[in-house]
Amino acid sequence: MSVRIDLHTHSTCSDGTTTPAEVVAEAARSGLDVFALTDHDTTRGWDEAAAAAREHGIDLVPGIEVSCKHEGISIHLLAYLPPTDGELITELEKARSSRLTRAQRMVERLGEDVDITYEQVLSVAGADATIGRPHMADALVANGVVANRSEAFERYLYNGSPYHVGHYALDPVRAVELVRAGGGVPVMAHPFAESRGRIVDEDVVRAMADAGLVGIEAHHRDHDASQVERALAIARERDLVVTGSSDFHGAGKPNRLGENTTAPDQYERLLAGASGGTEVVRARH
Repeated sequence: MSVRIDLHTHSTCSDGTTTPAEVVAEAARSGLDVFALTDHDTTRGWDEAAAAAREHGIDLVPGIEVSCKHEGISIHLLAYLPPTDGELITELEKARSSRLTRAQRMVERLGEDVDITYEQVLSVAGADATIGRPHMADALVANGVVANRSEAFERYLYNGSPYHVGHYALDPVRAVELVRAGGGVPVMAHPFAESRGRIVDEDVVRAMADAGLVGIEAHHRDHDASQVERALAIARERDLVVTGSSDFHGAGKPNRLGENTTAPDQYERLLAGASGGTEVVRARH
């Protein structure tokens, strides 16, 4: 029997629109056997997701999507089974704090031209969310300024817009080192997704591999066929685990659970790279 594995999802604890428990329920309805909850820079959804995973009989891989930056270019690092304390967590709290300050400044700029306040952003985001641009987009939608998140990013929230403000993020090589030091498994998310903005060249990916990068997310909605092959080529060159996933955000993006998946043999290789105290919640019946 084939096992369906989706290793990249988000909940309301970062920029998704469904709670951790709701993500689990939808993952089970979608026929997944294994999924990872990888909210941005936080572990806050893990406990709720774990309880729901046991209820629905689906395995949960606890994870984090770590915000990184190299020479002004955003990089996302998926950290599976990462540590829950230590320097990595300290750095994530620093990133979360920076996101909050950045969000306030961006909303102030936006508020000079369109109908939006920071209180409205907090209202749509919820108490436990890592505040980010998707929540600003949701506030713009709620106020009738735009029709959906995609329009909000195209008109107001894209990198380099007059309203854009940067935030603190880890160097990707250092992030890989911290994940590995805590026993976690680092995988580079959608590395060649040019539709998202500027991407780093392959030398950066190689430097991350030298630091202990375990895998690369090749199969992703934002990779076209040539970008998938580019990721597969560097995976072959550096013997990296190859993953595929949905990057599910609920109603916030069109991505559907299980639209891209990870092969079971690659999943087993990924798990073999873990050496810390965080474990898979094994709940399959």
